[in-house]
Amino acid sequence: MKFIDTHTHLDGEEFDTDRDLVMERAREAGVSKVFIPSIDLKSVKTVIDTCQHYPGYAYPMIGLHPEEVRADWCNVLDEMQQMLKPGHPFIAIGEVGLDYYWSREFEKEQMQAFERQVEWSIDTRLPLMIHCRKGQNEMVKMLGKYRDLLPGGVFHCFTGNEKEAEELLQFPNFVLGIGGVLTFKKSHLPEVLPSVVPLNRIVIETDSPYMAPVPMRGKRNESAYVKYVLERLAQAYGVDDSEVAAATNANTKRIFPLAFK
Repeated sequence: MKFIDTHTHLDGEEFDTDRDLVMERAREAGVSKVFIPSIDLKSVKTVIDTCQHYPGYAYPMIGLHPEEVRADWCNVLDEMQQMLKPGHPFIAIGEVGLDYYWSREFEKEQMQAFERQVEWSIDTRLPLMIHCRKGQNEMVKMLGKYRDLLPGGVFHCFTGNEKEAEELLQFPNFVLGIGGVLTFKKSHLPEVLPSVVPLNRIVIETDSPYMAPVPMRGKRNESAYVKYVLERLAQAYGVDDSEVAAATNANTKRIFPLAFK
């Protein structure tokens, strides 16, 4: 049984001492591909370098994470846009979005940066990998202006309720990224997801090295652990693990076609 980790930060320094072993464990666990988003200018290089080291297995994205948006965001995006010329290696625009969890200091700049990167997605037909925390209303309002133009993408790390899920699924060709939170004892996702989200609107992810799933909670997360997310999804939907693997693989191929060429 094979499956895909659609969101992992394996380029991070947390993996500098054992990245080859982490990749080996992922393959042994059944992970057939890993998708790696960038978060700022510096990480674009580390993401590309990591993916070049694991060709046909690791695939890069380009984007400015909302928590990395500063006063110089426009210059940063100018530099990133130069990297999106024909022949670029990227399979998606990400990790982009809004994050007002800690601060709204750069609220306006986050929205401007996000909207510009949404426009990249429309122009390049690359899907979006969207991070949103404490900003769904603002995000939905902005994306609504482009609803019929968007190529699709992932609402990464979904942890919301039924109403929030239904609101996001109104965007065609978007899916929800489900990770380790699904396995947490107090998570409501095992009830929320089957009630309103069909399996053809879900992809699985780790967001490693963060948010390791049970039974690895508290440890450094890695791509091999995405199997625990898959197994918990199968339990929640009352189906075999293989059915979840097949469905999420098909969804991933539909959203990220460049990773399957």
